[in-house]
Amino acid sequence: MKGINPDFQRPGGPATPDSVEAWMDSIQNQGISGLSRAISLLENKKPEARNTAMQVLQASMPFAGNSKRIAITGIPGAGKSTFIEAIGTYYASKNVRIAILTVDPSSQRTGGSILGDKTRMENLSRLPNVFIRPSASEGTLGGVAAHTREAIYLCEAAGYDLILIETVGVGQSEVAVHSMADALILITIPGAGDELQGIKRGIMEMADCIVVNKAEPPNQEKANHAANELRNALHVFPPHPYGMQVQVRLASAKTGMGIEETADCILELIAKAQSQGTFEKRRTEQTAYWLTEALHQRVMQGIMESKSASEQWNTLKLKAEKGEINPFVAAQTFWDLFRRNIQ
Repeated sequence: MKGINPDFQRPGGPATPDSVEAWMDSIQNQGISGLSRAISLLENKKPEARNTAMQVLQASMPFAGNSKRIAITGIPGAGKSTFIEAIGTYYASKNVRIAILTVDPSSQRTGGSILGDKTRMENLSRLPNVFIRPSASEGTLGGVAAHTREAIYLCEAAGYDLILIETVGVGQSEVAVHSMADALILITIPGAGDELQGIKRGIMEMADCIVVNKAEPPNQEKANHAANELRNALHVFPPHPYGMQVQVRLASAKTGMGIEETADCILELIAKAQSQGTFEKRRTEQTAYWLTEALHQRVMQGIMESKSASEQWNTLKLKAEKGEINPFVAAQTFWDLFRRNIQ
């Protein structure tokens, strides 16, 4: 079908792998369909699927870690998807294999998600060296999906050179997206004196590059003003944790203005970090953070899987909601009960 990535395989293709070796072969040799099925395995909540997913993740370790990871966040309406399509197309033109992990916001009421990033990145999705995977946030903080970190490993095992991570926007916990990228790009837009509105100080302190998007005519003057305001703001922030010189760039994803220069600048920032030794330090600290977060998630998952523990949890939660017990006391009470049960 015209316009469909030629590496895409429709359902009814190869059978579901029945061993870790078969899963690895699927990831590395069956193109987009194999990688997609492996990420779906990560997202499967059934215990047996999660056990297999953990084995596949471990098997992928020797092949992981060789990509460059770039996270893109920004205020709503800043044009993140359009920006990613623009720089992604530029990188792809250099024969770079690109995996794009995008996150769509889930409804707090229904858990549903639009998952429309392939539609928004229509031209990019047609390229044979590009993989785009939208996932629902499922309420995860930080603008990332619950299994984005794990999906990065699989994309690297599949041989992708560059991984772009798009978040749902500036969220409640910027540490989450910061902890999975070699460079964090903050997208903003020009405005009449409100350049910093909606941008939390936390994310600005973590950004490695700030891009003022939509800087095409007739927005040049506003864009220049926004860039100057951002540069001035950066002067009062603490030094970058990894010694990077934070860049502020002007670009227009719509017209292509400044896109190539910005894309090159991002890779130069990563290359400089590699040469200075801060690249490995950053990844080591990220691994420690991922370990802690994974343990938190697994503990809560284990509580919910245990009938007695989940009943105790729900009872205390209901009392806290009714104001019958302080929430901190409820948490301590549950922990005391849980600890006695596991000793």
